Amino acid sequence: MPVCHGNTNCQLFIINYQLNMRHLIDPTDLTIEEVDLLMNRAMDIIAHPADYAESCHGRKLATLFYEPSTRTRLSFTSAMMGLGGQVLGFSDARSSSVSKGETVADTVRVVSCFADIIAMRHYKEGAPRVAADYSRIPVINAGDGGHSHPTQTLTDLLTIRRELGHFDRLTVGLCGDLKYGRTVHSLIKAMNRYEGTRFVLISPQELRLPDYMKQELRDNYTEVSTLEEAMPLVDVLYMTRVQQERFADRQEYERLKDSFILDEAKMALARKDMIVLHPLPRVNEITTGVDNDPRAAYFRQVENGKFVRMALIYTLLQWKDSEAGTTVNAGCGEGKCPNDRCITATEPVPHRAYHDKDGVLRCRYCDHAI
Repeated sequence: MPVCHGNTNCQLFIINYQLNMRHLIDPTDLTIEEVDLLMNRAMDIIAHPADYAESCHGRKLATLFYEPSTRTRLSFTSAMMGLGGQVLGFSDARSSSVSKGETVADTVRVVSCFADIIAMRHYKEGAPRVAADYSRIPVINAGDGGHSHPTQTLTDLLTIRRELGHFDRLTVGLCGDLKYGRTVHSLIKAMNRYEGTRFVLISPQELRLPDYMKQELRDNYTEVSTLEEAMPLVDVLYMTRVQQERFADRQEYERLKDSFILDEAKMALARKDMIVLHPLPRVNEITTGVDNDPRAAYFRQVENGKFVRMALIYTLLQWKDSEAGTTVNAGCGEGKCPNDRCITATEPVPHRAYHDKDGVLRCRYCDHAI
């Protein structure tokens, strides 16, 4: 959680009842050293799976998925089973007490009685942050609206490490839906911490990266309007689909969905050691002809997701057992969030905020400027 760098007269709210709890809500909740620890542990799991096969025996993972998911939910399930643990939960909010009006806070209070760790996906931005505030067990954000998807980012990082061997001084191309794409936002936050990282932003005007994310990049990015311009420049090309569910206007979606398609002709313009990533599912933004190119790493990326989630579950439970935690900064001020996709718009959540490094007051839950 960011600390206040703004008004020194603001009141700092502290949540003190989770002093020994570690969660993963945002990619920056982990230090670079902790990310390295997770990468090393994932590599050890890949090399020595039998050593971890019963490491979570008797432990339960609750998967609370308020919106549809195939890969992420199955990846968490496979990860926990690979550690010898069990899985419970729901894959559709309509089959839970949410349909009766139960809040996120109350749901996690109840689930904390049944499980040892939670993985939550929610259509409202900031919902996993609320869950972490009220949970007695570790909470993992498995994606919240268009805001953040930290375990996909850990998956991306492990893939980059296995494919390229390092994170420093890479040029990362981000293509497609940069406005609503939570995987893009999370990867930017993570990669921006490594020395010499540059970004090439490839999107239609309507789906460009939000200004608040550009502020994090400062001058370390270039915007282009075609894939052809970007291909010779990048070490990593991160493709995303134009998501229909993020559009209020279906006609706008239909107009933009085919804007940026990666095919064999465009791949011919790229570096020989470049890699292509995609969080999946794809629609038609990568043609099937690209699949056989050795630089297409997106299916290898899926398998890496299981290994890194195994490492994360194992580590969070280990930290909980050893009481390796910290206090949680709940915010340094109050203000109503203007983002109608924020959890504060629909649930009785305190309107808390923080000042970012530039002194801008932002919502604690979804990071939008207030």
